[in-house]
Amino acid sequence: MEPSCGQSIVKCEKQKDDGRMETQKRKQNEKEKAERRMKIVAGLGSVDEYIPYVQAGADELFCGYVPYNWTKKYGTVLPLNRREVLAYNVQLGSFSELEILSAMIRKYRKPVHIAMNSLYYIPEQYEEIADIVKQCMKIGFDSFILADPALILYLRQKGISCKIHLSGEVGEMNREAIKVFREMGIGRIIFHRKNTVALMRQMIEAVNAEKLEFEAFALNELCQFTGAFCNSLHCDEMGYLCRTIYWGDAEMEERMEQVIKRTLEIEEQQYLCGKSGCALCALPQLEAAGITHLKLVGRGNYVEDMIRDIRNLKAALGVLEENQREEKETGRYIDQLNKKIFDGQPCGKNCIYNPGQFL
Repeated sequence: MEPSCGQSIVKCEKQKDDGRMETQKRKQNEKEKAERRMKIVAGLGSVDEYIPYVQAGADELFCGYVPYNWTKKYGTVLPLNRREVLAYNVQLGSFSELEILSAMIRKYRKPVHIAMNSLYYIPEQYEEIADIVKQCMKIGFDSFILADPALILYLRQKGISCKIHLSGEVGEMNREAIKVFREMGIGRIIFHRKNTVALMRQMIEAVNAEKLEFEAFALNELCQFTGAFCNSLHCDEMGYLCRTIYWGDAEMEERMEQVIKRTLEIEEQQYLCGKSGCALCALPQLEAAGITHLKLVGRGNYVEDMIRDIRNLKAALGVLEENQREEKETGRYIDQLNKKIFDGQPCGKNCIYNPGQFL
């Protein structure tokens, strides 16, 4: 029997409904997939860098903010964060810059976290910092990267309900420490560089019911020291202690000469992804461990290099997604990484995480 016109219309409408439902389902799956993907958190040195970094693929950014009055009063000896530099762009220095940045955030919808991560402050500074935090919050900045437990407690006692990311400068971390900081209202733990992926995984699994976010270093600025125990001023007047060359014995002297030679060879290259610290090969393991955010250090770096770093990290995450994010695909992932990121050239071999200690 031939279907009536009414039946044909009903069938057509049903097909349209099915198509719409399928489209909605696909969009929902894509949204959930994007939410599960590790997010790129890039360092920002000036307001001018926000738009190009967002366009390059940064999901979030972080920057320092040191008001002129603070610099005038305390100089670089009692800094607000771990970038005690005045000669070039590593942080914002005026409230008007923050206002401009706030307007950009409203347009591009990519948040910026403000770093106030010195290891400690003198008593009179706590009230000043609380005032700075409240000023920032009034114009839309509600997340801060802090390293001083006393400052965290002070802000909470003053009823300041900002979001707090625990800086990697805090130092040694374990599951009990995470629980203590969680009670202070910490929303994200930034693991310091000296953790292995295995240790990070153990800590995350131990507190996974706490709904915390976890951030790990992914590119640049690998230091042989732990930030929590570093008393070097990173300022214009003095060189970094970690970059001071010294020798112990004949064997050490020979090793240092090899390191210096290798470093000079790398620095002669105009750009090499991760030459000062790289964890691209460890992305599958970091994701399996439960890391939610990847820190791309770069406050004060050349803008062009940072843009390439962001794009390369985003491309590496794309390769990871193509390989179904499975640990068994690590070999294939690294092969594709070498082709897409390093174009067949050797990487800097400056691994943040020891490949032998992944899991």
